[in-house]
Amino acid sequence: MSIRAVAARAGVSPATVSRVFTQAASVSAATRRRVEAAAEELAYVPNPVARSLARGRTGNLGIVVPDIANSFASVIAKAVHREARAAGYALFIAGSDRRPDEEYRLARAMASQVDGLLMMSPRIDDELLEQLSAMTPLAVINRVVDGCPAVLITTADGMNQAVEHLHALGHRQIVYLAGSRSYSNTTRLDGFREACTRLGIEPLEIDLDDSRFSAGVRAGDLVLARGATAVIAYNDEIAVGVMSRLAYRGIGVPAEMSVIGCDDTGLAEMAIPLLTSVRLPAATAGTAAVRMLLDRVDGHGATSAERLYLPTELVIRSTTAPVGKRTEERNRLTKDQA
Repeated sequence: MSIRAVAARAGVSPATVSRVFTQAASVSAATRRRVEAAAEELAYVPNPVARSLARGRTGNLGIVVPDIANSFASVIAKAVHREARAAGYALFIAGSDRRPDEEYRLARAMASQVDGLLMMSPRIDDELLEQLSAMTPLAVINRVVDGCPAVLITTADGMNQAVEHLHALGHRQIVYLAGSRSYSNTTRLDGFREACTRLGIEPLEIDLDDSRFSAGVRAGDLVLARGATAVIAYNDEIAVGVMSRLAYRGIGVPAEMSVIGCDDTGLAEMAIPLLTSVRLPAATAGTAAVRMLLDRVDGHGATSAERLYLPTELVIRSTTAPVGKRTEERNRLTKDQA
């Protein structure tokens, strides 16, 4: 049904119908009600592209994530897409492959095509983020940037719980596998170190600078070489990679090595055995970030001080157990061979 048919039914001009759906405040209440009634009778649906152009907007939002294939990123992207669609926006998604230069290039390219931009765990400098913020409304997930609204997931709490859980099971040689040089990794590492220090454990760390499953596979041998009895991985993908390598080496999980992941993605419940993991509220973070961004797009809320902190918790499944005699014997043999 056309706008002209609605105008004829309501006894107004097509321009008046257009204003009702794009600049309602400029039309009297009586005329607006008449036009809306006519539109409903004729099942008229305004063209969203035309409405966006009339408001000087694109009707699009954008999000740049470190890795599209990453399970945690996909959960956030799905929540962002759902919330954006509910608000009448289309969503552009791009992955930077964890490269700061590519991240900035993609964000700049999107800035002119969207009404607002989300950045997930951005790795670029604050100065470049400020430049992007000057180009388009900006909000971030897991990064503190002055003048920019942010959703921050407090993984330090979950890491504390993870170390305390392993300590209670008798583990004293616990390795943290750092898989990313980012704000997220910094908060996890800080939580790990703090908990180890508080409990009198020497914090053991291996920097992979890679958050993929393959990095975990490679790390399996490094973990054994460090004489660890337990591993806390940057994410579930690394954790499952470690488990795969340990299985290949004939090392039982959790009988000879306890393993904890982080993110608690669907992968944790598909692993065999089921993976103990620090649960992060990914979907909640994505939804909240879109709402912050839309507040900024609409010109209200989202002040420079607005930051939402979301808690995390340890979900205990089947990959952690008390230190056993087999673990102690393996570590003794490893030291003798060294």
